[in-house]
Amino acid sequence: MSDTFRVTLAQLNATVGALSANADKARAAWAEAKSAGADLVVFPEMFITGYQLQDLVRKPAFAADVQKTLADLARDCADGPAIGIGGPWPGPDKPFNAYFILEGGKVKTQVLKHHLPNYNVFDEKRYYHAGEMQGPVQLGPVRIGFPICEDCWFEDVCETLAETGAEILISPNGSPYHRGKMNIRQAVTVSRVIETGLPLAYLNLTGAQDDQIFDGASFVLNPGGALAVQMPFFDEVLTHVDFTRTADGWRAVEGEKAHLPDAWEADYRCMVESVRDYLGKTGFGKVVLGLSGGVDSAIVAAIAADALGPENVRCVMLPSEYTSTTSLEDAEAVARNLGTRLDTVPISAPRAGVTEALSALFEGTQPGIAEENIQSRLRGVILMALSNKFGEMLLTTGNKSEVAVGYATIYGDMAGGYNPIKDLYKTRVFETCRWRNANHRPWMKGPEGEVIPPRVIDKPPTAELRENQKDEDSLPPYEVLDVILEMLIDKEASVADVVAMGYERETVKKVESLIYISEYKRFQSAPGARLTERAFWLDRRYPIVNRWRDPS
Repeated sequence: MSDTFRVTLAQLNATVGALSANADKARAAWAEAKSAGADLVVFPEMFITGYQLQDLVRKPAFAADVQKTLADLARDCADGPAIGIGGPWPGPDKPFNAYFILEGGKVKTQVLKHHLPNYNVFDEKRYYHAGEMQGPVQLGPVRIGFPICEDCWFEDVCETLAETGAEILISPNGSPYHRGKMNIRQAVTVSRVIETGLPLAYLNLTGAQDDQIFDGASFVLNPGGALAVQMPFFDEVLTHVDFTRTADGWRAVEGEKAHLPDAWEADYRCMVESVRDYLGKTGFGKVVLGLSGGVDSAIVAAIAADALGPENVRCVMLPSEYTSTTSLEDAEAVARNLGTRLDTVPISAPRAGVTEALSALFEGTQPGIAEENIQSRLRGVILMALSNKFGEMLLTTGNKSEVAVGYATIYGDMAGGYNPIKDLYKTRVFETCRWRNANHRPWMKGPEGEVIPPRVIDKPPTAELRENQKDEDSLPPYEVLDVILEMLIDKEASVADVVAMGYERETVKKVESLIYISEYKRFQSAPGARLTERAFWLDRRYPIVNRWRDPS
């Protein structure tokens, strides 16, 4: 029997619903694998359909199209390496999450996912049946076990595969990014190889889908947990891995070990790629955003320039009588440094018109939040008009701190199609700006150097909706607010827990109230890049109407 077996790991970006395009990517990778002498080319979980499918997977016409696409792919790739590729397999009343082995022009077999994740962003028990645990698949001289994603997080599936004769484990994944995820993946898979004594290839999707970012970073471990191959973070890449038969079983030959980014670079890359993919997959090539001279819009402009190129970014300054000269200068400096277009559209005249139209109804009342929000909503109207006229997606610029406490105007500065910094607290926005000024990478399309002037980062945050307004007029200082928010939201701590950390109960209760009463705004907000395990939307699902408050 042969003493070598070459596997091509295809860390690629699939698009949800783009069956033909995903299959064409698979064909191209298969052809390259064939030229490289591979015996097997493997793709991530649900690659043929993209991931996650949500209710699309329940549509009968979609299911039929998937099966036809797989059959066509198998037929076209008959003369060469076998293929492993993920997709749904029809079952009674709902499908299985399956991994198909294509060989000799047909679908040879399918492996069914046993453990279905039902936490954080996952609802797989809603969409799929759990398959029974299965044995390995014979491919040439080797028996390969395919634990699908969550199946690798539990001992039983991999142990069953080892006990039934598996000699190599290949785990296809659709594992979305959150800060610190790589350490968790490696800890889990090291446990599996130590328990089974088998080498394991962990293959992950790359690319963004709505709020979720699949970060690639696939790898291969040998028994004992030794790292044999590390594939890059996020990049689409094919890696050929040779396994050799030894006296102790099959072992992966050591290959390239790509450098993985730290948390600051990983977060920034995910925000950039989420914008790039969200626009690319929805058919947009350009963006528009309001550039206020503040730090949030500055970092969003930088993200957009890095994702699409400065020539595809339109920044718009929308000054009112409360806009300072400093803000005008800072917005101009950011646009100039990034190389983006900057248009200026004053809102004083439109605001005067709305004020006049409402004067009879508002007569006898004191100016307040309603008048302030008119400014924000006029800006939203103008930005959406530009978006509609020129086919440029409007990016919103609210950070996680603002999104959490509702410090944003619904139908105003919340208007838009995507929010890159939705899961980035304000204090991390400041540090991310400093990181971007000090770092540049080949995947960034914007210019290198200090693109965000330090004055933009260091000045007191303000919405400039009234004279001398500062964020701290309404909110605790961000270094206080963000700690409270992280405890109440990310860690689900009680009010008493936060008070025990030294924070005033009145302040904590105020923040708690703001979080709950702002749920209706978040329900209508634009999607944004998921960076943590408690991002708003699928990670954290609260009722809009909710009268409960923590009594502690």
